[in-house]
Amino acid sequence: MIPNEPVVNERRDQPKRTAGAKLETSAGGVVYRVHEGEPLFLLIRDSYRNWGFPKGHLEPEEQPDAAALREVREETGLDALNLDGAIETIDWFFRFRGRLVHKVCHFFLMHTDSSRTIPQREEGITACRWARFDEAVRLVSYANARDVLARANAMVQGATAPAPLAPVPSTDAIAD
Repeated sequence: MIPNEPVVNERRDQPKRTAGAKLETSAGGVVYRVHEGEPLFLLIRDSYRNWGFPKGHLEPEEQPDAAALREVREETGLDALNLDGAIETIDWFFRFRGRLVHKVCHFFLMHTDSSRTIPQREEGITACRWARFDEAVRLVSYANARDVLARANAMVQGATAPAPLAPVPSTDAIAD
């Protein structure tokens, strides 16, 4: 099994708690820029050749929006980012080195005027790519990430408002 491969895609409104699962909380961003009047979305490719969005763990006491901006900057080399709002919080379960992990990830919509990216190779980011929505949907490797992209596109098009910020789950509810 590929690390971080989802084994269960849970309901978005109420993350399921599974005894024995290690909770990991991350934040990331769907970044877009407008080129010739059309939004282009930034995708990253990991070392397993999966396309998705920059994301990473929250530092102690760090808020999800701040973590999302930091992770996008680190993984893509983009410095000039503007935070538009929360897209949604998703969660999934996967096994890593035989251990069940419950991953919760807060996604935020961001925009930039810059097109130049620098993949963070030391974190396994092998490429960054700008793509139109229709191409990005085909490239993104996981269904839950495609759902995030669809909501981000709707926000960019003005069809939906940003989601309210979701509280960060407490690690107290998960037994190690």
